[in-house]
Amino acid sequence: MTIGSILGAIIIGAIIGAIGRLLLPGRQAIGWILTIVVGIVAALIGTAIAQFLGVRTTPGIDWIELLMQIVLAIVGVGIVAGIRGRRGTSRL
Repeated sequence: MTIGSILGAIIIGAIIGAIGRLLLPGRQAIGWILTIVVGIVAALIGTAIAQFLGVRTTPGIDWIELLMQIVLAIVGVGIVAGIRGRRGTSRL
């Protein structure tokens, strides 16, 4: 794993996490670092699911894989926000 692939994962995770957070209705009491972590995990799991289902990798944007990643990010942000909200650590 190179520095470029690590930075790429962080950037893609930030984008996927931010999109997931924007598409989830309501206010989420999680910070930007946790949003990036959720986005990275969603991107990795979404890619694994897409490969398992036989979605082909193309030279351009893989829309089906991207959709899976965003849906997983929405679910992940919802779960993390729900867990943090139950602890009473909501931010104003």
